Amino acid sequence: MKQNNENFFIEQFVQNTKHIGDDGAVIGKWVYSQDAFFENVHFKKEWMSLEQIATKAMLVNISDAIVMNSKPKYALLTVAIPKSYTQDDLVSLAKGFKKTAKKFGVEIIGGDTISNDKLDISITIISKTKKPILRSGAKVGELVAHTGELGNVKKDLDILLSGGNIDKKSRFIKPKLKQKFFYDIAPYISSALDISDGLFFELARISRASGVGIEFFESIDKEIGCSGEEYEVLFTFNQKYIEKISKIAKKHKVNFNIIGTLTQGSFECECAEHHF
Repeated sequence: MKQNNENFFIEQFVQNTKHIGDDGAVIGKWVYSQDAFFENVHFKKEWMSLEQIATKAMLVNISDAIVMNSKPKYALLTVAIPKSYTQDDLVSLAKGFKKTAKKFGVEIIGGDTISNDKLDISITIISKTKKPILRSGAKVGELVAHTGELGNVKKDLDILLSGGNIDKKSRFIKPKLKQKFFYDIAPYISSALDISDGLFFELARISRASGVGIEFFESIDKEIGCSGEEYEVLFTFNQKYIEKISKIAKKHKVNFNIIGTLTQGSFECECAEHHF
């Protein structure tokens, strides 16, 4: 399999800290997470309004905090702004950040702005946790599940890449986070992450962190397993909690799919690297 340069680069720092390896770094009761959202890497400007771009950038960062079982409190924004942007453009961009932050109780406390030839966004979320959920908590014999239906986001991305248009309600444009469901199931799950790079990518991350393999109950098509930008929740749990989790899912009207069981061994992802 082709060397993943992102993973290789991250490995250069792992030996110097115990905090790298999850969606966020846990230090005491605080969790620090950061994601980039760059033009022509994560989005093209013609696909989304500036408000939609800022909204998604904030959502995908908040998603990392949620799956660590932490409550987002503060945000630092770094925004590289094209010189061609008008003040109206900047108002629209700020509106997306502010509305989304307010919805999740996040205070934007600072950051940095620079001039650039394209729109690049990096957000640091500072969140608070009582009991973080890590990728390394999965155990052999547990069940593996994810929320929602996967695959439609990749279909929408393919439409955009071919020059077509998609519904503004598409989850590619505005991910739908399931924070209330997640916080309620948190006491009953052993590991979790959000499906940002695709189901198979995330399973490989749990496999590496927890030293487990996976036996699927049914085969999963590559178009589904490799569909990124889903921002559904992938989680593992002891089967004795299946009724509790099912009741919580029903309460929040969340569909979840049990896709397999954890085994001895490992799981390798064979999807192509994401973005375009």
